[in-house]
Amino acid sequence: MSHDPALETGTAFTPQFDASGLIPVIVTDAATGEVVMFAWMNAEALALTRTTGFAHYWSRSRKALWKKGETSGNVQRVVEMRVDCDQDALWLRVETAGDGANCHTGAKSCFYRTLPTGEDADLLFPDRAAPA
Repeated sequence: MSHDPALETGTAFTPQFDASGLIPVIVTDAATGEVVMFAWMNAEALALTRTTGFAHYWSRSRKALWKKGETSGNVQRVVEMRVDCDQDALWLRVETAGDGANCHTGAKSCFYRTLPTGEDADLLFPDRAAPA
């Protein structure tokens, strides 16, 4: 793999969308640093997020653009947006309005279940953590 210094260390923002026209997005709570969700953006969602300051995503299952929290009231105000070194992944630090739920289940984070590793790797969801 060749490195492109202009892409990796330059000042131009040139997001590298995949073959489907999407870029992955990790979303964390701005106050706690907790990972609250993973989503996808297309060029339109990215542009809307940058211009409005509120997170917009692309739903692969619905094939539709959506503003996070538009119906629930749990909108995500973007505090900071970062791009990784080769500009093919984004990281949003957000403040979530409403009751603070970022997951469609009502949980604060979509990552509310723990998977064991090592000797216990064959056990699924031993903690049975329910969305909170």
